[in-house]
Amino acid sequence: MSCFRILQRMMLSGVLLPCFLVSLFAYGGHAMDTEKKTDFTVVPFGSGGQLKMIYDRRQRPQAIYMNGKVYIGYNGGAPLDATEREKTYPFVIAFDPDTKSVSSPIQLDTKGSRDQHYCPVVWADNNDFLHILFGCHRTPGTHLVSDKMASIGNSVEDWSAGPEIRNSLSYPTVYHISDNRQVIYFRTGEHRSSWSYLISDDEGKTWSGPENDVTDLNMGGETAQVDDPIDLNEWSSYHTCLPSKDGKFLHVVFCSYDDNKKNVPEKFYNPRYETKKNLGLKYNLYYVKINLQTHEVKNFDGETVKAPIDIDNANAKCMIWDTEWRGAGVPPDIAIDGNDNPVFLHVLSEDTPETYNYYYVRYVNNEWKQTVIAPATDDWNSCYLRRDDGGGALYAYLIVGDHKFIKGKLGKMDSRGGGDIEEWVSTDNGNRWEKVRDLIPSAPEYDGWKFNNIQPIKDEKGNIKEGMFLFYGWKDSELSKAKGFLIVE
Repeated sequence: MSCFRILQRMMLSGVLLPCFLVSLFAYGGHAMDTEKKTDFTVVPFGSGGQLKMIYDRRQRPQAIYMNGKVYIGYNGGAPLDATEREKTYPFVIAFDPDTKSVSSPIQLDTKGSRDQHYCPVVWADNNDFLHILFGCHRTPGTHLVSDKMASIGNSVEDWSAGPEIRNSLSYPTVYHISDNRQVIYFRTGEHRSSWSYLISDDEGKTWSGPENDVTDLNMGGETAQVDDPIDLNEWSSYHTCLPSKDGKFLHVVFCSYDDNKKNVPEKFYNPRYETKKNLGLKYNLYYVKINLQTHEVKNFDGETVKAPIDIDNANAKCMIWDTEWRGAGVPPDIAIDGNDNPVFLHVLSEDTPETYNYYYVRYVNNEWKQTVIAPATDDWNSCYLRRDDGGGALYAYLIVGDHKFIKGKLGKMDSRGGGDIEEWVSTDNGNRWEKVRDLIPSAPEYDGWKFNNIQPIKDEKGNIKEGMFLFYGWKDSELSKAKGFLIVE
């Protein structure tokens, strides 16, 4: 355990410390930053990655830890001498934390794509066979299963085709849940389509789900005949989910936005910013809890909500934070508090649509409370929140810094945020936060790089492997030249 972890647990347990140590923590740990520059190793991997070669929190996991190794899926392989954005391919590698060595990458498909949604997700079944699913964006994707337990083999020939999970998937996220089952949560089609889930109790051979999807905000309203396009119902949503500790329930949080495919300026109007420009913001926070045995959907107050949930029911029964026309690009990250209640790390626009803050969101004293942690560089930054079950401290891993972005059409490397990565800590239930340290490569070759989509490494059952993180980074804002990175403490 690192010195800082020991310090935090001593503070939380009431052990008296010399005044100078308490003062050191109170000033944000800046002296500690220098002391901790070398307490972790940054291991680069992959090359020729595009936007979201390691995906944001809507699509997980990209890695698992099992039998002493980390298995990672990513998109890469674009030619490094390219002068324009190129296609990338799905790869899988194995990393040995003891030797800090990375295996040779295995390319899983010869068909490349510029669609960043095609990033692989990786999980293991209860028999320790690895599963990889890639190529999902309103498509069934490709499902592969390793021929050997806890092994990626030496080539794609050591993998076999797995059953098709569904004819259309976007943003798949896979978890182990109760009774040795797996759940996959996803959007069923295009922007305005529903979000749903399927469960497998036979190691991914077959999947079945609820009678009704979880949300369908427009309930097909986009096909309605209306006299005025401003009346067209085109509500959409972005979701994040996390199982309860016992795996019997699924915590789901989402934001809403008007997809406005006809680009009616009046529908884009934001009264806070007084503009009809399409800001791309997703508004409010909504929460539901799904019973994975009965498929019953309830709001935070325990009231059953009829599924699929439309925009009216979402606003009336599921909203936990009216963001008052401030918005985000991605939904929050979720952690679980000591009472098995969800807490959230959310990025949100502020005084202007180009300024942002990170918020810690939790339920306390019968109300939802939000506390600013730090400024953000972009509303698309995908960060990570965890709670130390041993001591109760909260850790937020944030994308921050002073960076200039070359914003272009979707697909450009800078189009979805990025920056430096910092670890922030709260020891008083999220009321106050302090920066602890930087978590970026220190080698000169990475000067000027931006990083994003930091996530934990978890074992095959979803337990966090402390002291290991995954993210990706880039320097050239135009080309597919990203790399993946692992932090190992």
